[in-house]
Amino acid sequence: MEAYYRYFLAVHIIFVVSWMAGLFYGVRLFIYHTEANGKTEPERSILTREYTKITARLWNIITVPAMCLTIIAGGLMYYTHFDFLVTQDWMFVKLGFVGLLLAYHFICQNIMKQLRKGIFIYSSNQLRLWNEVATILLVAIVFTVILKSAVNWIYGLLGLVIFAAVIMTAVKLYKRYRAKNEK
Repeated sequence: MEAYYRYFLAVHIIFVVSWMAGLFYGVRLFIYHTEANGKTEPERSILTREYTKITARLWNIITVPAMCLTIIAGGLMYYTHFDFLVTQDWMFVKLGFVGLLLAYHFICQNIMKQLRKGIFIYSSNQLRLWNEVATILLVAIVFTVILKSAVNWIYGLLGLVIFAAVIMTAVKLYKRYRAKNEK
């Protein structure tokens, strides 16, 4: 079974990329859907119907299957190299971040269901900030996997906090820029 490890790794990476693409684009569609709700009729109904359809297709055809295949391939990697879980402390940190990414995924799924029912809890700006959470988790996972060192985790965590602050600031600046140019 160990001979298949690299195949499982390749499949894992391919579907992580697909899953992340689905998460990034899905939340972007939530933003557009939310902004469409502020339009007048008939534009609002047309856009809402279209965003509901596109988001459902993205979620059901790409995002959920990619998440499942990511988890399956990752599980098979662990099965072929179980010593990763036993001897590598960094793997627990990575799995913790993956757990947060799964929680993010299911929260996004809930937001999608709310939007489908016409329930708009979050503003487009809040969703823009929410969209960056996936980026922060992706950065955390990649750095954990690449660095694999407890000492580097401290610097990595500090870097992650700084990175998150920069992203959130950029979103706020973009909001101001957009508001200024819409006048």
